[in-house]
Amino acid sequence: MESVGILPPDALSRAVIEIEKHVSGAGWDQPAQLFALVPTEDLLRAEPQLAAQLGADDLSQPLTPVAQGELPGVLEDEHLADALARIEWPDGVSGCALAIERIVLPAGAEAGLSDADTDAELARMAGSDPRRHEVRMVAAVLREGDRFGAVRLRSHDEDSAVLTGIDLVPTLCEVLSLTFEPSTGVPPGAGPGVDGSSDDEENRP
Repeated sequence: MESVGILPPDALSRAVIEIEKHVSGAGWDQPAQLFALVPTEDLLRAEPQLAAQLGADDLSQPLTPVAQGELPGVLEDEHLADALARIEWPDGVSGCALAIERIVLPAGAEAGLSDADTDAELARMAGSDPRRHEVRMVAAVLREGDRFGAVRLRSHDEDSAVLTGIDLVPTLCEVLSLTFEPSTGVPPGAGPGVDGSSDDEENRP
C-alpha cells in the first residue's frame, strides 16, 4: 500500500482525539491498546472492504486508526519498550498510537515507594495513595517523526477536560518511535499488520 498524498498538518492530532474518545467510551481499567495509523485515502483505494468495516468511508479523517488488539500482560514502563521494539509495521502504516492507563503520583509521594520489595507491592502502595491521579494517556507518532498526545484524568472524566499537545507524553512517544526503527533479528512482517483479519478492529463511533 503506497501512500499517494501528503497528510494535512492536523492529521495526527485528529487521530489521537478520535482514539481517545473511542477508548474512553469503554470506560476505565482497560489494558494497553495499540493502533496502526493508515492514510484513509490509501485504505479506501487499496482495501475498500476493510475501510467500510472501519467506517473510513470518506476523507474527513485523514488517518484511520486500526486496532491491533491489547498488548499482552500487564506491561509496566520498563517492559513496554521491549515489547514495542519487537514490532515491525508494513510500509502502508504511516504511524501508530498507544492508549494506556497509569497511576501518577506527585514528586513528593514517590519517595515513600522505595520500600516496596516487588512490583505488585509497588502497584498496591501507589494505588492506595490518596494523592494519586489515575490517567489515560494516548501517544501517537508518525513514521516521519511527528508526535502528539492526549491525557484524561479519571477525576475529570469529561471530553472538555482532556489535555492535548505535542510534548504532553514525550516518553511514550519516544518508545513508540522505536517501532519504526530498523529491527535486528525480527523477520519482516512479524509484528502487527493491517490485514483486516482481526476481530479487534476499531469501529468508529
